[in-house]
Amino acid sequence: MADPDRTRVFDGVGVALVTLFDHDQSVDVAATADLAVRLVDEGVRAVLVAGSTGEASALEAHERRSLVGAVRRRVPDEVPVIAGTGAPSARQAARLTAEAFDAGADAALVLSPPRAADPRPYYAAVADAVGEVPLRAYHFPVVSAPGIAVDVLGDLPVVGVKDSSGDPGRLLEALTTFDGDLYVGSSAILTQAGALGATGAILALANSHPEDCIAAFGGDPAAQLRLAPHHLAMAPFPRGIKAQVASRWGTGTVARLH
Repeated sequence: MADPDRTRVFDGVGVALVTLFDHDQSVDVAATADLAVRLVDEGVRAVLVAGSTGEASALEAHERRSLVGAVRRRVPDEVPVIAGTGAPSARQAARLTAEAFDAGADAALVLSPPRAADPRPYYAAVADAVGEVPLRAYHFPVVSAPGIAVDVLGDLPVVGVKDSSGDPGRLLEALTTFDGDLYVGSSAILTQAGALGATGAILALANSHPEDCIAAFGGDPAAQLRLAPHHLAMAPFPRGIKAQVASRWGTGTVARLH
């Protein structure tokens, strides 16, 4: 298990890194790590590996470990590497979280379980299983409904949350009731989130447009508007975002999810 002191909080914009695949759909670990380095050079402050943008549900456990280890070795020490470790059951999530820290992750982002009206037992079980390593919850009801009610966030054994709902009303509620770190996952509300004091953002669109994501979170409305057509073009997922990444950086477009 990694030293808990390595689990860093970051502020600003991080990237929800796409996973790159070879033509035969095998994971291209080197190319994925290369992309992470390039995006850090462009100014992203953290790298999320094996999140929903990284087609986590299509990755084997050993592939997740390889990706986390490779990215951690390649990006500078001061840039936190966050592993996506959510799963349908707490038992699975606990195992993925422990393996991610063993592979070198600095933090874990744990997607809420599907069909769980009350996610508190799930997060309590994951926290109990992995010990004193801070966790971050992940609210993304489009991927794993129903997600996490705002009034439950304070009851979870987590130090922060990523909210990819893109709901401005929920953002306001969370900012005024939740004491932990709050990261938005929607590139549609960056300027608002930054102006209101959100800790940061963890974004799929930062794979292809990191500069405008950073500028929009920093308060540039022109950058927010420039992102609008690219935000809409991320669908169908994940092919939409992979096409944008390929157009910007010349990476492959192979996906396991269709």
